Amino acid sequence: MDFANLASQLNAGTILPEGIVILTLLGVLIVDLILGRSSARWIGYLAIAGLLASIVALVFQWDSSNPISFTGSFNSDDLSIIFRGIIALSAVVTILMSIRYVEQSGTALAEFIAILMTATLGGMFLSGASELVMIFISLETLSISSYLLTGYTKRDPRSNEAALKYLLIGASSTAVFLYGVSLLYGLSGGQTELSAIANGIATAKLGQSLGLVIALVFAIAGIGFKISAAPFHQWTPDVYEGAPTPVIAFLSVGSKAAGFALAIRLLTTAFPLVVDEWRFVFTALAVLSLILGNVVALAQTSMKRMLAYSSIAQAGFVMIGLIAGTQAGYASMLFYLLVYLFMNLCGFTCIILFSLRTGTDQIAEYSGLYQKDPLLTLGLSVSLLSLGGIPPLAGFFGKIYLFWAGWQAGLYWLVLLGLVTTVVSIYYYIRVVKMMVVKEPQEMSDVVKNYPEVRWNLPGLRPLQVGLVVTLIATSIAGILSNPLFTLVNNSVSHTPILQAIILDKNQVSTINTKQPEEL
Repeated sequence: MDFANLASQLNAGTILPEGIVILTLLGVLIVDLILGRSSARWIGYLAIAGLLASIVALVFQWDSSNPISFTGSFNSDDLSIIFRGIIALSAVVTILMSIRYVEQSGTALAEFIAILMTATLGGMFLSGASELVMIFISLETLSISSYLLTGYTKRDPRSNEAALKYLLIGASSTAVFLYGVSLLYGLSGGQTELSAIANGIATAKLGQSLGLVIALVFAIAGIGFKISAAPFHQWTPDVYEGAPTPVIAFLSVGSKAAGFALAIRLLTTAFPLVVDEWRFVFTALAVLSLILGNVVALAQTSMKRMLAYSSIAQAGFVMIGLIAGTQAGYASMLFYLLVYLFMNLCGFTCIILFSLRTGTDQIAEYSGLYQKDPLLTLGLSVSLLSLGGIPPLAGFFGKIYLFWAGWQAGLYWLVLLGLVTTVVSIYYYIRVVKMMVVKEPQEMSDVVKNYPEVRWNLPGLRPLQVGLVVTLIATSIAGILSNPLFTLVNNSVSHTPILQAIILDKNQVSTINTKQPEEL
């Protein structure tokens, strides 16, 4: 094979955004090695610049005529570009909120950023991986980095406990997932590329075999862990409470987005013969996540645990789009994950600021906060109301699109359940807002009474302020400007062949089912 032919098959230009992240990661490590702790003041900005350059590279890859690379192992289609952009953006905001937090914890910032960028790299590769070995390596890169980040504040016993629980449950879910994909490998006659696996199973006429159903269940179990869907959510509350807050902010958005990217690509490409089965399983997961996440969140007294159960519920909402399996369903999924990025990270930025200034994250301690810190109160209120789906904020339009896509696909009772649980979620979100805003001065908590003077000129606080303002503005205007965003995600779905193929098949089946007997 000559070099030109090899280069055309590799098509390495598709991973230019990931290449930029790798170079930035090496730059962070080298600069820290040479300059030591003195580089901590600006090393975060170096990482942010690299991630933003990676996002720019993703923009230039939009609607590429040749997205397949590495002989079919990686697919840089428009679907993967959206997911890779979400993961890179979540890493940018996470670094902004991490600088002050990590320094105050007494741990090294450069190593934290390096591990975070490694997790980002794993998530970005996972979003476009279309071959079993690459899927597994990308998944493990993301997972192992997440375990390290969870236990990064090693002097904190809660962080150590959270990391151990996350590691044990994560290792178990990885083993289950790996067993499922190994069954796929065997059933397809030794294929590792997803499309070749589907062809191999169809050729061997194993579409309704027990082995394929077991492989499907095990694969969904691994995906359910990554997106923190019930009943694979056991790690979520404890890890959210014990891990460093910037870490759970990244896990709640970046890791979840990577999990949904894997779900779409794996299920639509490798399991086209059992579409009804995997939609049924995901319907059960969505129902459990919506009910458990929203109901248990009502009883929480810690903001981080409340947002943990909220994250489980949000996964249930996003799964409605996946179950619908239509153009509108996939587009509404992407739209919701885009706006969820800003509204969730805005909330976590406010929680970090409050905990840095007071040392607590108990909901009762937020009482009367408006009197002392109006900006933080505004940011947290907007993010919580948007998560609850209050118009005209971004979360409202995200849920409207999801529910409308589900209703068009005939998922009437699932949409009704989503509406009911949305009302439940509004209660526990507004409870926090009411506590911050409505309380009289004499009803302030002791923590707020002793609230320190709000100053932004302290080291590391300026990036937090930038992160808060940017996510607050994005959450506020994304709802008003939802049409351009929805056009963007709709185009990404219509330009992605793997999704168009399954949407077309579903439409053909629906047409056949609705015809009269004499027409057939």
